[in-house]
Amino acid sequence: MANFAKPSAPRFTAEVYQNEFLPVGGRDVHAIVSVTATGGATATQAALPGSAAVVIMVDCSGSMQYPPSKMEGARQATAAAVDTLRDGTPFAVIAGTHVAREVYPGQGRLAVADPATRDRAKEALRHLEPGGGTAIGTWLRLADGLFRGSSAAIRHGILLTDGRNEHEEPERLRATLEACAGRFTCDARGVGTDWEVKEVTGIAGALLGTADIVADPAHLAEDFRRMMEKTMGKEVADVALRLWTPVGAEIQYVKQVAPSVLDLTDRRTGAGPRAGDYPTGSWGDESREYHVCVRVPQAAVGQEMLAARASLVVPGPSGAAPSVLAQGLVRAVWTDDLAASTALNPQVAHYTGQAELAQAIQQGLEARKTGDIGGATAKLGRAVQLASASGNEDTAKLLAKVVDVVDAAAGTVRLKAKVADADEMTLETRSTQTVRVKKT
Repeated sequence: MANFAKPSAPRFTAEVYQNEFLPVGGRDVHAIVSVTATGGATATQAALPGSAAVVIMVDCSGSMQYPPSKMEGARQATAAAVDTLRDGTPFAVIAGTHVAREVYPGQGRLAVADPATRDRAKEALRHLEPGGGTAIGTWLRLADGLFRGSSAAIRHGILLTDGRNEHEEPERLRATLEACAGRFTCDARGVGTDWEVKEVTGIAGALLGTADIVADPAHLAEDFRRMMEKTMGKEVADVALRLWTPVGAEIQYVKQVAPSVLDLTDRRTGAGPRAGDYPTGSWGDESREYHVCVRVPQAAVGQEMLAARASLVVPGPSGAAPSVLAQGLVRAVWTDDLAASTALNPQVAHYTGQAELAQAIQQGLEARKTGDIGGATAKLGRAVQLASASGNEDTAKLLAKVVDVVDAAAGTVRLKAKVADADEMTLETRSTQTVRVKKT
């Protein structure tokens, strides 16, 4: 393992966890690449003013007036986020309906946070009134245009909605997300219970942000404040996980598996001979884990090879070569020792289970919606079993609001006859959140 860091920047480390031993004929190598950044702005509160730009997109469609607490909660939450902005941070607020409108500062630009601009922004928020439809792509396109006028390296959006994207073709939203991917990241929140989980999680996933439900509008301000604090702690932008493989080896998939599951396989961009970059977004003080599967050529017993080299890289200035922040190696060794080749690496086993847990929840809830009681019971029972075995207590508690648990270890459950919409949506929205393996 090698580590590289610029002075005063967060220090990145990469550790690789795997069972490198393959049986005769074995080809698939699994590894968890654990990346940690320390010493950044979150720890020191020393990030440069203007290093991050923020655009907040607030749903102002007609449904936000039912109940009126939703619109009031949105105003208060946005004000709380504005108050959390560090001095010198470029920012703007957008009101989103079937069109997007600049609430503050206007004229196609970003304001610079200071006491006066914060006050003016909060005054503008007091005049937000609900009315109109919902076309989320227009909000994102306006945000993208505002970010283009900023030199900030870290560009982050916060999007709040309470309904479905009913006034825009799904293809239009998908095209917008594809265009915005890599230009800014975005956290998405659904308030109430009338929005579409897959829509909100899809937006956050495409833009490398987080998604969550805030069922009670009274909790919006606290959630927005936490999101903004996290954004203010970001210090390194456009970090990519670069995977190099030797001749004959191919990457099968790359997934972020902690703090949440996100498949990055299809987001690869070429990075020279036999190398590809997978986007990870912006970093502050934090840790993330990635599951990499590499298919290697068959080899004889006793042979070994470098299956992949994993590097964390950031773009160099003015087209210069990328800087390497950290690096780890994935190995393959062929053996006829059955015990060695069949041993499960704890990290790989744990995160494979966490990915299966997320899938089981999503499939179980989908089966429940379509009336497939047997399928829903089997999938949600498996989810309970996996959550129990891995110590994922938060997910276990959410599952217990949807099923009656008879035997967690065996995965024996009964579907509840009545489930609150908020409980079901919370379970679905947070299904991809994982717990880390207990390292020894």
